[in-house]
Amino acid sequence: MQFDAFFAICQTEVDGVIPDERTMLRYFMEQVQLADTLGYATAWVAETHLSCEVQKQNPGAVIPHFRGEIGVNTDILQLAHRVFATTKRINVGSAIRNILCNGGPLAHAEAVKTFLLLHSLTPGEKRKLELGFAAGRFPFANTTYGIKPRTGAEAAAWPVLKGKVFLEATEIFLRALTQRQVSSSEVTPKLLTAADFRTTQEWQAVVDAYREDTGATGTVDAIEFAPFWEFPPVGVIPFDAPLELLQLTIGSHDPAAQVLANRFWPTRVFNLSITPSATIEATHERMRQCYHQGGGPWQPSYMPRTALIFLNTDEHLSPQDQSIAAKEAAAKAIENYWRAVEGTFDERKIRDAVNNAIAGNAFEVTTMLRERYRAEERLMLWFDFNTHDQQAISNAMTGFMRDVAPALG
Repeated sequence: MQFDAFFAICQTEVDGVIPDERTMLRYFMEQVQLADTLGYATAWVAETHLSCEVQKQNPGAVIPHFRGEIGVNTDILQLAHRVFATTKRINVGSAIRNILCNGGPLAHAEAVKTFLLLHSLTPGEKRKLELGFAAGRFPFANTTYGIKPRTGAEAAAWPVLKGKVFLEATEIFLRALTQRQVSSSEVTPKLLTAADFRTTQEWQAVVDAYREDTGATGTVDAIEFAPFWEFPPVGVIPFDAPLELLQLTIGSHDPAAQVLANRFWPTRVFNLSITPSATIEATHERMRQCYHQGGGPWQPSYMPRTALIFLNTDEHLSPQDQSIAAKEAAAKAIENYWRAVEGTFDERKIRDAVNNAIAGNAFEVTTMLRERYRAEERLMLWFDFNTHDQQAISNAMTGFMRDVAPALG
């Protein structure tokens, strides 16, 4: 197995304490430097945009019971420069970068290319930016930047149309990264038909709204929606950005998005811990067929998977007491977290998802990982889940590489 580390940098209340932003980032830098020393391959960092605390003041608060911020990192590119400057071996990954907000896909392509050129100025630099990208977790971060329905038909179609908007952004982003020039006229139109909707009633509501918007009459078999980004041919600089220092990973289980991205560049798939096994296996099969030939044959490790790790290797405790302590810590963290974010996930998905929490002493954690994952998989190990106990995090990270990783090869 291959082992990465996942860092949420979640500024939430734990045992009545919410560390300030400076402390959260100091904790992260200490953790990522330790991960580098211990041999973790990539530091995946969660990315968040706009304050959840302020958004709670508005109608439709996404996490009304949550105290603090769901994450402190707002720009993986700035953070990665600092990580690379203070570490020796570790790669840096985004989990994930929202390419819809903050200027949209052209702005993100330009920022990534600028980062890569600056990163390559270090003599002999081979470490990669593993850029996970998606549409973002919370809609308010996108609506603030104008990614929201503009017409009655778009409002009626939005549950489906928003996925098409992400496809539009993905195509622009990848064309801008890989082509010397790009224009919106090259991008696949956003076309919806009745087949895109679960029921005929949903489609009819869109058709009715479209007719009201446009005055159209007669049969409507398909509706083409206007681009969200419309622009003449442009060249996204710097042109000399070394794309060999970039690894793309899409944070979407939409098959159309995975296939589209791989038309342009080898793009792997970022997997969350709550994804059902059937979806994981279907993704592997699809990627074996569509993965861009420039990336070679598809490998199971090309879909990194998050795993919550609660490991206790305290030498002052017996193996049994280590197990008890780890499982108590897991139960407390998970219960507190889900209480705080209640209502932000689809309950059906939670019921169907694999429980990815791994809790126990070194032997138990090794056994569970061996039972749940293939030997050739790549795991993003999440040690800082709902805790600010820096010593406990460091102990778990160290104990894992010392007592667990060697047994898993």
